[in-house]
Amino acid sequence: MAERIEILVGELNDGINKAGLAQSQAEYEKYYQLVFDRLDQLEEHLESNRFLLGDPLTEADVRLYVTLTRFDIAYYFGYRLNKKRIRDYHNLWNYAKELYSLPAYHDITDFDAIKRGYLLGAAVNPDGILPEGPDVSVWLEANDREAKFGPRKKG
Repeated sequence: MAERIEILVGELNDGINKAGLAQSQAEYEKYYQLVFDRLDQLEEHLESNRFLLGDPLTEADVRLYVTLTRFDIAYYFGYRLNKKRIRDYHNLWNYAKELYSLPAYHDITDFDAIKRGYLLGAAVNPDGILPEGPDVSVWLEANDREAKFGPRKKG
């Protein structure tokens, strides 16, 4: 199972970049579908698993977290991955918020830098207009992971 999760996360990250940088409609559509297939699989996995590979958190969780924090801010619009936002996936969204609630994740997540890095440097934004949204305060809302899985183990 661990290997399958690593593949899913890797395919998700690779698919996002390939969709965002696609040079043909067919290539874009292929990777668009791959991205949302992988998000659907991860959503299903997180229905019955607190983290990707059980407890404790692993590198796979870190890699997925980085992707999830960028998705609604950068990939949804900038890479045209606009089928769903991460906020539209119940388990992925609560998983991401749980990780964000931990100081090690919260303290290194700079949503403004993510937005600037992806949207001001993009060739699709030649005038350098930075959107005001999305509202990142939603990351501070409570998640349901403790109610679903119990208190998080320290470590």
